[in-house]
Amino acid sequence: MSHWPLLLPDEVQEMAARGPDWAAYVDRLPRVVRELCEEWELEVDGGLLHGFTALVVPVASPAGPAMLKVAFPDDESEHEHLALQHWHGKGAVRLVRADPGRSAMLLERLDTTDLSDVWDVEACEIVGALYSSLHVPALPQLRTLTSYVARWTERLAALPRSAPLPRRLVEQAVSLGRDLAGDDASVGRMIHGDLHYENVLATTRADGPAWLVIDPKPVSGDPHYEVAPLLWNRWDEMADGFGGVREGVRRRFHAAIDAAGLDEERARDWVVVRMLHNAMWALEDHHHDGARPRNDGYLTMCVTIAKAVQD
Repeated sequence: MSHWPLLLPDEVQEMAARGPDWAAYVDRLPRVVRELCEEWELEVDGGLLHGFTALVVPVASPAGPAMLKVAFPDDESEHEHLALQHWHGKGAVRLVRADPGRSAMLLERLDTTDLSDVWDVEACEIVGALYSSLHVPALPQLRTLTSYVARWTERLAALPRSAPLPRRLVEQAVSLGRDLAGDDASVGRMIHGDLHYENVLATTRADGPAWLVIDPKPVSGDPHYEVAPLLWNRWDEMADGFGGVREGVRRRFHAAIDAAGLDEERARDWVVVRMLHNAMWALEDHHHDGARPRNDGYLTMCVTIAKAVQD
């Protein structure tokens, strides 16, 4: 049975400290959940969960066990319901119903098992095999990948020469980023945008077990853009793998692109661009928050991945 008032997780309540708008959002969130449960005939039947972008509530629904997801204020998640609706549960969690005005979705309930504990090469093959189901023609409502990449690349180009990154690699990423941002092939397919190991969950449907993606940040883009998160996530495992970090990166990279049938050169170019963009954001965060120490380990990881896919 649902119990009201709904007690939000501590981490969600702490978001109120971000400012007046966030405080107002956190204050009304339990009411939004209550209203949705009443309107959609849902009963809360488990502990509340949350990630970086949403509150997730296990519920019993007329359609069976489900998850009520209410997104936090976040432009990247604006079109998540459209992507899930368009995929119709093929390769992705099934959308039962949505209320875009309240950033709410009712989703089929999946297992909590993700790809984090699956051998990384096998996990990359699983993700690569999902690409073909996900990378369908893009919906017209989606923002374009190139609009983001063009802006980010100019910010990368503006880094001072004294930035703690190999200058030749920065210049390469700027050149590649500009080329890719101006390439018609860099748009036109719906891409997940944040497809890593924890965003792929297990389930068992009527036709058997399956791995399905969750939490898309959909844009109109290039399928080759998707590979990089498989390389930087689960990074600590690389040092213990056969052949060291360089070979570990290359094994993951080739496992994903081979399973997906992607072009090696284009996938490599996107990895270089994405890793240098990541490094740029880390440097910008350090610059804007002088109290935060520079994360040289993270910068080293970004450079190592960019170099490894090219060696």
